Amino acid sequence: MIDMKRLFVLLIVAMSVCALPAQIIEEGESALVYYSPKTAVHLDFTYTVQKQERGIFAPYAESLLGIRDAVQENSITYTLDAVRIGTTTRTDYSRPHKVPASSGIPMLLHINEKGLLTGYNTALEETPVAPNKKNHKPACEKAQISATPYPEEVIRASGVEAQAHAAAQQIYHLRETRMYLINGEVENAPADGKAMQLVLEELDKQEKQLVDLFVGKRSSSVEHKQVELMPKQEEEYLFFSEENGFTDAENIDADTIKVQMALYPQQAKPAAPVLKKDKKQPVVEMSPIVYNLPGHSDVSVTFRAQEMAKRTIPVAQLGIDVPLTKELFTGAELPQIVFSEKTGNIVSISK
Repeated sequence: MIDMKRLFVLLIVAMSVCALPAQIIEEGESALVYYSPKTAVHLDFTYTVQKQERGIFAPYAESLLGIRDAVQENSITYTLDAVRIGTTTRTDYSRPHKVPASSGIPMLLHINEKGLLTGYNTALEETPVAPNKKNHKPACEKAQISATPYPEEVIRASGVEAQAHAAAQQIYHLRETRMYLINGEVENAPADGKAMQLVLEELDKQEKQLVDLFVGKRSSSVEHKQVELMPKQEEEYLFFSEENGFTDAENIDADTIKVQMALYPQQAKPAAPVLKKDKKQPVVEMSPIVYNLPGHSDVSVTFRAQEMAKRTIPVAQLGIDVPLTKELFTGAELPQIVFSEKTGNIVSISK
C-alpha cells in the first residue's frame, strides 16, 4: 500500500483546459505534473566592521593619564575579506512535465513542496522537525543596566575639563585601592580569596568604565552579505567601500566587485534508438518521465583587480530533458530512482 504522506505528488484533475507549453492537460484528464529545477548563483560575502567611538574626555587622555592612542573621532571602517560561491535551487515553471494516468506507468513519483521530482518508488525518510529550544524570558523580567560609577566629584564638577580632572583622580584612587588590597594594607579586607577576587574584579570594572571616557571604545565584528544572481552571460557588478560597506554605483568612493559567469549549455543529448533496416529491432518507447542533464557555469568574483573566488557550478536551466524508457517501468519489479533536487539529474537507479 502506498503511504500517501510519503508520496507527495501534485495530482491535477483538469476540469478545464490548462495551457502549458508542450504540456497541455486536457479536460477531465488526470495527471501528475512536476517541474525542472532552476539554479541561482548564491554569493556569501564576509566582511569586517571596525568601529571607533570617541570618549568625552579624549582631549585630556594624554595630559591626565598619559594615554597617547585615545580615539579622537568616531569612525567606521569596512573591510571585504572573502566570498563563498554556492547555489540556490528554484522551480523553473517554464519547464513543466506531465505524467498522465493513462500512460500505464505506476504513479509512484515523489514530488516535493517546490514541485520538483525527487524520486520514483523510493521510501524517502521524513526529516523530523527540531523542537524550538529558544528560552523565552518572562515578560515581567527587566534588563539589568549597570550604571557608570561616576564619583560625586565628577558629577559636581563644572565644565568638561574639571570633570576630566575629577575622573582621572578617581582612576588613580581605584588603582591605589587595588594596590593596597593586594599588599594587605587595608583594614577589614576580604577574609578569603574568592571574596578578594570579587572585590578586585569590581575595581577593574569601575576603572575600565572611567578610562573608556578618555580612551574611547574600539570594536570589531564579522558580518555577512548574501547576494543571489541568476546565471547570465553579461557581467554583474556590486559595489563596496571602506566608508559605507556594500553600497551602490552612485558612491564615488566605492570599488567594483565584478561577477563573471561563463555559461556552457548541455549539448550531449543521448541519441534516440534507430530501427536498422537490416535487422528487426523493436523501436524503444519513451516514457513521459524525464530527467535533466544540466549545463554548467564558470563563476568568478574579482575585487580591486584580484580574484577572490572561482568555481564551476552545475546550472539546471542550461540542461536538456532526457526521457526514460517506458520499458523501465514495466514488469513485476519496479526501479527505485533518486533524482537530484538541485539539477534534476539521476543520482541513483536500482531494482
